[in-house]
Amino acid sequence: MQRRLVAAFSGLLLLTACGTSQETQPTTSTGAGMTAPSQSRGTSTAVGQYRPGSQEELAQTIGDRLFFGTDQHNLDSEGRARAEAWAGWLRKYPNVSATIEGHADERGTREYNLALGERRANSIRDYLSAQGIPSGRLRTISYGKERPAVLGSSEQAWSQNRRGVLTVN
Repeated sequence: MQRRLVAAFSGLLLLTACGTSQETQPTTSTGAGMTAPSQSRGTSTAVGQYRPGSQEELAQTIGDRLFFGTDQHNLDSEGRARAEAWAGWLRKYPNVSATIEGHADERGTREYNLALGERRANSIRDYLSAQGIPSGRLRTISYGKERPAVLGSSEQAWSQNRRGVLTVN
């Protein structure tokens, strides 16, 4: 009886080990064309399926960022479309609260970019509130130029750093 139990347990361990592959592990971009294991709080149950209401689901299904023009904080048509999608997603998960991050590119002073990031985050928050998302579920923070998504001093890098990011709390 004990041998059968050990054999069954060993077989189960073998099946479990064979069922795990690199392809099922969620990854995030490192910004240099490389990927790394995801550090977000969501968990992958299968390729493309994440815990409902998680950061991973938001990023994979809708996208977790929108972009601004140089020295701009108002949402353009693409930004409004993304914010409307966020509002729909937040309505789908009424127990989820979120932080709206405001970011800027490297040009300008630290103080200017912190203020610009704050205006960007507030603009997104105000738009989401106008879409019916209670302001108590939304927090804003400005990182200014302190957390670039892309390193470099080119328009391509700057355009990716002028952003608002929705993060699930």
